[in-house]
Amino acid sequence: MVHQESDMKMKILLAAKKLFAQHGYDATSVRQICEEAGANVALVSYYFGGKESVFHEIFKQFFPVDKLTEYFKVEDPLEGIQLVIREVVKLRNEDPQMISMIQMEIITITPRVDKMRELVFPLWKKVRELLDKGRQAGLYEFEALDSTLMFVLGAMFFYKQREFFEPMFTEERPDLETLIGQTTTFIMRALGYNK
Repeated sequence: MVHQESDMKMKILLAAKKLFAQHGYDATSVRQICEEAGANVALVSYYFGGKESVFHEIFKQFFPVDKLTEYFKVEDPLEGIQLVIREVVKLRNEDPQMISMIQMEIITITPRVDKMRELVFPLWKKVRELLDKGRQAGLYEFEALDSTLMFVLGAMFFYKQREFFEPMFTEERPDLETLIGQTTTFIMRALGYNK
């Protein structure tokens, strides 16, 4: 019975994640989530207490918070930036639904955006710290730290929009390791690091 309950909870979370990524939180109803999951509508309230709790539980279950502690230990600005690039590109490719949900919340500045900030700001603050430390050490050259942070995050985080531009591309889609390498090279050159 416990196994069936946890299976149904996970089905609800996966269905909600898929629908939130496709349509956004506000355009997705509890009924749609339950239809997608093959669940009774009452189970959302029973297991989670409502749609917003489902949303937050998705991030508890699927956002790689455990990896963040690895990033915070890295003090070297070169190693740290490269590690963050690698892991963000991997997450973007392995869990595009999670990235879509984060992007929708950020772009539309929803009431849930503060929860997003709690999750992602520690990592972005670490990136900012590594950029500043790299500039002070003479490894990176850039004018404004805040703008540079936004450029770096944009290059890592928003590449997901490739599908929109696909009709004009002529090159084969890169595999994950190639994409990590290309993103790393682009960002490091943009930071003025040419070694």
